[in-house]
Amino acid sequence: MINQKRRKDVRNIAIIAHVDHGKTTLVDALLKYTGAYAFKDGETTIMDSNPLEKERGITILSKNASLQYKGVQFNIVDTPGHADFGSEVERILKMVDGVLLLVDAFEGPMPQTKFVLKKSLELHLKPILVINKLDRVHARPDEVADLTFDLFCDLNATDEQLDFPIVYASGKDGYAMIDLDDPRESMKPLLETILHRVLPPIADPELPFQMLVTMLDYDSYVGLIAIGRIFHGMIRVAQPIALVKRDGSVTRGKVTKILKYRGLKRVEEEEAQAGDIVLLSGVDGVEVGETLASIEDPKALPTIKIDEPTISMNFCHNTSPLAGKDGGRFLTSRHIRERLTHEAMINVGVKVEEVDNGERFKVSGRGELHLEILIETMRREGYEMEVSRPNVIMKNIGSETLEPVEEVVIEVTPEFQGQVMQVLGERKAQTKDIRTTSAGSIRMEFLIASRALIGFRSDFLVMTRGNGVMYQNFFEYQSYKGDMPKRLRGVLISQTGGEAVTYALFGLEPRGEIFIKPGDSLYEGMIIGVNNKGADLVVNAQREKKLTNMRASGSDDAMQLTPPRPMTLEFALEFIEDDELVEVTPKNLRLRKFFLKEEDRKRQNRKN
Repeated sequence: MINQKRRKDVRNIAIIAHVDHGKTTLVDALLKYTGAYAFKDGETTIMDSNPLEKERGITILSKNASLQYKGVQFNIVDTPGHADFGSEVERILKMVDGVLLLVDAFEGPMPQTKFVLKKSLELHLKPILVINKLDRVHARPDEVADLTFDLFCDLNATDEQLDFPIVYASGKDGYAMIDLDDPRESMKPLLETILHRVLPPIADPELPFQMLVTMLDYDSYVGLIAIGRIFHGMIRVAQPIALVKRDGSVTRGKVTKILKYRGLKRVEEEEAQAGDIVLLSGVDGVEVGETLASIEDPKALPTIKIDEPTISMNFCHNTSPLAGKDGGRFLTSRHIRERLTHEAMINVGVKVEEVDNGERFKVSGRGELHLEILIETMRREGYEMEVSRPNVIMKNIGSETLEPVEEVVIEVTPEFQGQVMQVLGERKAQTKDIRTTSAGSIRMEFLIASRALIGFRSDFLVMTRGNGVMYQNFFEYQSYKGDMPKRLRGVLISQTGGEAVTYALFGLEPRGEIFIKPGDSLYEGMIIGVNNKGADLVVNAQREKKLTNMRASGSDDAMQLTPPRPMTLEFALEFIEDDELVEVTPKNLRLRKFFLKEEDRKRQNRKN
């Protein structure tokens, strides 16, 4: 029986919420109030250090920070809000003793709110409800508090969990309060609530050392770094240590470095004890969910269960005629294999398998955005590759085929409601709820197969003229839903290589949307636009105007082309079909056919 000693000078807490409900901004306010970080003029969302996070305005990777308040160290973990990064959330919750559940004071509980709250309740954590963004127009904090209580009840929270404290806050303006009539002064009320309502960690320094590895990092100097919380005992630099693998086997290592967080910085320490969240180096082959333990008594802690991937894509080195001409530094299958192996090692939500004798790699993840971020990161690191259309991962249980189903929430103005419902009806969506919000918009909830959503988001943005809001979250595996609508339009395929010419593109514009501009490099088999007639069409985009000695007034005026849409990775992956690929380079995104030559495509069609 473990002695329930608690370490009263530490609080370990995670911040969980739906995407864009203000987690990172709230952490800014806490760091600023306690002086844990010296902000420069205009500096915000300091925890979103990744360039992609700053561009997209979302948290992708979980990050740690610490601050001091009344002699107590608060270890705070900022978690992603998007469902595709749910594996990050699940691991982090194993490190902490309490959670701040942030809910937008206007939007209320959303799909990811339900997901992260369910995970925290299953781990018997006691949440503190923070109704954030009180500064928003149409904020409705009392109604949101009632809706969140209903969500707790729907998730079968215990009586103890239902007795959660409520703090009202604005991370942007830097204040929190217990009652809506209280003065709006500082973050002190939230810090006091954490201090008194989050339990100190159970921590007995006299027990044998045990630490659960919940995250991994890599440093080119010290190698693999295990990140996690020490549950029992103490550890010192140069001390021998045991790694208890998932299969029960035990290997040995020696601690070469111990790092702790001070504000946002990692600081070297000589020792650490139960209750601390630390970074340890010196153990090779460690994986997420495994246990670091004392040599004398190497016992494993309960492992972390991670939800399975739902989407997969094939990655391959760039085989197009333009390979290596866009500034790429890593061009071979070996480079891609090494990078994907490294990603799978530190990102527990990613799985990598070799296919086609190692020429291609099947990469599986939690959703389209999860894999898009990986592709975009590799692209910026200098990798060139080709990726296939996303495919959902089916399950076979007995004679029944199951597929992943998503819970989707859509918010639009009333004029777009009918059109959205019609398109989702064609994709076999099941309507769960429709209601009018206090701002007059229509909020609709659906259950829909994951594969039916591939390609829907870009159509949705066009349909609602960019004004619609859409959130999705994995719901469960259900029976196979049958065939789904496919892309109704064909594509325009370049006949030869060379540079695109204005005259040729002007002649092609009536056929459909063009993806390229004059002067762009082309190759045979490259997709240059849409054919509205429905069938694929091979065209000559290098055709120039024939010269004659006849001229008419105005005939040689400059031709005005419609500017092409910016090619984004999200659009490209949703647009392509199974016989097409996205070519990804540091400078360009191109669409192409899998078989570049027309005769090869015809031969493949005859086989099918």
